[in-house]
Amino acid sequence: MRTDQHGLPMSGASAAAARHYDRAIDELLHFRAEVDAEANAALEESPGFPMGHVLAAYLGLLTTEAEDARTARVRFGAFLRRVDVTSLPPRERAHVAAVRALLAGDFLTCGALLAEITAEHPRDALALIAGHHVDFFTGDARSLRDRVGGALTAWGPGDPHYGQVLGMYAFGLEEAGHYDRAEEVGLRAVELDRRDVWAIHAVTHTYEMRGRFGDGLRYLDARVPDWSAGTFLNVHAWWHYCLFALEAGDVPRVLTIYDAALADGQSCMELLDAAALLWRLHLEGSEQPARWRALADAWRARVAEPFYAFNDMHAVMAYVGAGRLGEAEKLIASREAYVAGAPPGVTNVDMTLRVGLPVCRALVAFGRGDHRAALDLLYPIRHRVNEAGGSHAQRDAVQRTLLEAALRAGARDVARTLVSERIGVRPCSPYNWLKQAAVAEAFGDRAAAAAARTRAGELARAL
Repeated sequence: MRTDQHGLPMSGASAAAARHYDRAIDELLHFRAEVDAEANAALEESPGFPMGHVLAAYLGLLTTEAEDARTARVRFGAFLRRVDVTSLPPRERAHVAAVRALLAGDFLTCGALLAEITAEHPRDALALIAGHHVDFFTGDARSLRDRVGGALTAWGPGDPHYGQVLGMYAFGLEEAGHYDRAEEVGLRAVELDRRDVWAIHAVTHTYEMRGRFGDGLRYLDARVPDWSAGTFLNVHAWWHYCLFALEAGDVPRVLTIYDAALADGQSCMELLDAAALLWRLHLEGSEQPARWRALADAWRARVAEPFYAFNDMHAVMAYVGAGRLGEAEKLIASREAYVAGAPPGVTNVDMTLRVGLPVCRALVAFGRGDHRAALDLLYPIRHRVNEAGGSHAQRDAVQRTLLEAALRAGARDVARTLVSERIGVRPCSPYNWLKQAAVAEAFGDRAAAAAARTRAGELARAL
């Protein structure tokens, strides 16, 4: 029986298929598009190769694209009809079970099954990264940290992809709030492989979460060739760059990057970055009607059917930004019908009910100028928005909407509380101090407002 590059046996693989599989894992861990070609090549060499089919299924099911999931479902179903699953080795049977759970829309069971594989086979790189994606899509910060952390001692500096495992761990540490340790681990991962875009991304997150926006810009500027082209994360990395530039108040620079890197997104992940960026500008009164119209057009086909609530939220941002409130309401109505008739066990149903629908309704209310309704919808769920997935940085678009709704609704005490929370965590954020100025003005304290604006200006210039 062949073994993969990390020493794990694989049934049904020729030598050529095993080589393509190993290359596919390498491409996957580097977030490069070549992963699809290598995975397909492995199956062309050995059409009955179980781990090749498992890999192809994960690739289709973890993009959050409904069409990719549909293709994966057909393809994996055909494989299951040809194979006696009970005859497969235990690790491969466990992967098949995890894929089946994912095919049924049960992210949580899939994640739990992958965790069992990792506990027994901590060097199973596919189980690690597939589980890492599941944790990200479900917003489970603790599992993002501990799934990889629990496997880490089985890896060492001499292992292929040790650096990529460190990069995943760095991101988990960051999402779990261990920012200094996350930076340390992420920098070590980049030291081992300067083109480890996920590790670069993890370090970037640590700067965002600690308000070290100038450090973030300098870090990305120093490594542009390593993160700006050739991976699935190019657009997302530029989005992070724009967040840092926004803190400095450099809207022209942000729009230049938007037009060059974000405007022509080809996936839901890229489109939601575009929506989240334009929405931040919208909240600050920078209207971009032409950009919103193009983005709303791009979203229509992507959310024609329910699949992932986080995508729905960003599609509604685009519809509201483009002034297409009717389309936003139509999407909401379709999701209401979906949750009423969906089978049990579909993770996205709970995501939609608990977070997706309240956020979407709040965005529409905000777009209509009913800021009190937006506040009333968002405030009760503000501590569970993570259940719809994404990162802290991504979900901040919702938290900023809540804050702006409170300010515009005249809910001074709520707005003061929200701004106080933000300043306590990130006192170096010009945005936070500008909102502190708005709160002070709401309370009639002009001196405090002027002082807060001065502080915001000083911080922005320092970037």
